[in-house]
Amino acid sequence: MPAKRRTPTVRLRRLSAELRRLRAEAGLTREHVSEQTGINGATLYRIETAQVRPQRRTLIALLDLYHVADPHRTDVVGLLADVGQAGMLQLPSDDLPDALRSYLTFEAEARALRNYESLFLPGLLQTEEYSRAATRHDALAFNPKEVEERVQTRMERKALLTKEAPLELWAIVDEAAIRRLVGGAEVMREQLHYLLSVVEQQPHVTLQVVPFDVGAHPGMNGEFVIMEFAGAEEPEVVYVEGIHGALFLDAEPDIRRYTKVFDNLRAVALGPDQSARLIATAAEQVTEGRL
Repeated sequence: MPAKRRTPTVRLRRLSAELRRLRAEAGLTREHVSEQTGINGATLYRIETAQVRPQRRTLIALLDLYHVADPHRTDVVGLLADVGQAGMLQLPSDDLPDALRSYLTFEAEARALRNYESLFLPGLLQTEEYSRAATRHDALAFNPKEVEERVQTRMERKALLTKEAPLELWAIVDEAAIRRLVGGAEVMREQLHYLLSVVEQQPHVTLQVVPFDVGAHPGMNGEFVIMEFAGAEEPEVVYVEGIHGALFLDAEPDIRRYTKVFDNLRAVALGPDQSARLIATAAEQVTEGRL
């Protein structure tokens, strides 16, 4: 069985970015570094692109070559120690796809998320029964065991919103996600009431709804998540998922493009208070059998 790929953490990306910067500052190419340290060129490339964690002796050799002195040297070595300390929750299974494992790692280390969803409600705001019904929809992809593993993981992720320094979540959803009876009327009624309780009790969660009467809008091309991290030097990451698979984007043009879409959605969506009233109305209609 092939070995699992190491999930790139925010700390590993930060270390690799710093090593790239130090090499450039020293005016050295990768070929020069390989010649002077004996580090294989392919290994150096993998270190600088966050594909592998460098061994301590390798890192020391690089810092020596780049003439990095304390206190900066101690800080960089400290990054190496931190690489293995990703803030990710315990996963119920080793069989989760690499893309999902990477997403969970980034999400757990993020300071803030901006999430747009058109058909389903954001995973961090789902009840267990809604999550189970939403996961079962892809019957060709998940067997019952896999459904339960994903539901369990999604429920554990919600702890990010209630920890001491909670994740800031700004979610925008199309009205279709509010109106669609995922799991049936009772499940949806519970889900809508849960949404209202979250936005009322957790001020770090903002929820907006894009109403049907807006017509066509920028989010109709698909769902996405923009993840922000605490370190100013750590670039944002955009996560896009579809039938084709999942993509992680961190190039500046991509970040700008998705940020612009999110800002446009925020402008056309109902404000948080109006959105809450729409959700409350939908909950009443479900209860009365009118949705």
